Amino acid sequence: MSAGHDVRFLDVFKGQPKAVWITAFAAVIAFMGIGLVDPILLSIAEALRAGPEQVTLLFSSYLGVQVVAMLITGAFSARFGPKRTVVTGLVLIVVATVLCALAGSIGELVALRAVWGLGNAFFIATALSVIVGAASGGQGAAIMLYEAALGIGLSTGPLLGALLGNISWRGPFAGTAVLMAIALILSAGFLPKDGPRSERAKVRLLDPIRALGHGGLLRTALGSAFYTAAFFIVLAWSPFVLEFGAIAVGLVFFGWGLCVAFAGVFLAPRLAARFGEVGGTIIAVLSFAVLLGAMAVGSKPVVVVAVILSGLASGLLNTLFTGSAMSISDAPRPVASAGYNFLRWLGGAVAATVVGHIATLFGSNHAPFAVGAVLCVIAAGLLSLELRSKGDAHQVPAEAALVGEEF
Repeated sequence: MSAGHDVRFLDVFKGQPKAVWITAFAAVIAFMGIGLVDPILLSIAEALRAGPEQVTLLFSSYLGVQVVAMLITGAFSARFGPKRTVVTGLVLIVVATVLCALAGSIGELVALRAVWGLGNAFFIATALSVIVGAASGGQGAAIMLYEAALGIGLSTGPLLGALLGNISWRGPFAGTAVLMAIALILSAGFLPKDGPRSERAKVRLLDPIRALGHGGLLRTALGSAFYTAAFFIVLAWSPFVLEFGAIAVGLVFFGWGLCVAFAGVFLAPRLAARFGEVGGTIIAVLSFAVLLGAMAVGSKPVVVVAVILSGLASGLLNTLFTGSAMSISDAPRPVASAGYNFLRWLGGAVAATVVGHIATLFGSNHAPFAVGAVLCVIAAGLLSLELRSKGDAHQVPAEAALVGEEF
């Protein structure tokens, strides 16, 4: 890698177009929604008289709809343009979060989270391609910005949920609605207008599925799906194991989110530069498996420490998997992103749905963590196949690999 590709971390944030900053801000709020409900899961269960299996449906309905909708985001964006797609997603999220704050039953809340997931699907896949297409500094810099937004959103979501949830479980939904409304106004008013449809690449509805016919992308997406399942086991189930109040759970996941942000922005490029993108991903996913194993057998203090430290592994994996998926195949970025995100979030949706049943089946609240550890080992196995088949040919782009080397 030549010195000409050297990109200082702080330089990534200099001279970026207005569209990039607006999209990144909206992405922060969107990712806040993932961990927002974590600190208030027990409060929702108590207020709406729901069991753990019902409450975790707040994750699975959100992710399940998002998974299916990921398949149509590329075609929608190609037909109507990225700005219209982003704005449509944000409108759906604002409507859903407002109504979540007014919901009167767990059934209503689950249904509205599904609408929220639909809006998120339109926004997330399009936001990544918008940032990649508009950011200065190339794909590496764009991915760093995207992962920084993800880390900030994941870290502040639980904290916001804890602070507002300490007043009422409805508070976090209302707060998110206000922030998303701001993002909607900025996006509608300041994102560049969509060009003529004739200038946009044609994307057919099944193109994301066809893109997964590429062996490297398929193995990467499947590995990410198993990892994401383990990720959501930690996210959705830890509050029921810890049994802490909203503020305590929020602080635990705030620390976790800070680790996600730090590792995704600073550590992932160095790990990829040292061991290669696939090799670095294998190291990170096995580290996650070790931490999940500790959660499976440890006391509450051990679970707290392991949850926070797992943010480091998650930050590494989010960045490394995303970088690989966006560069491993010849498919257009929006198509590759949609296909990859379809499988990735499918893993999360399944895990969030069955995690409570796993605990019941094995008669232990710690059993889901053990299952998550096994899933991470499977992900490492898939990545090892990719490492042998390609010899780690799809290294992290030079720009991305060197981001964070000097800052």
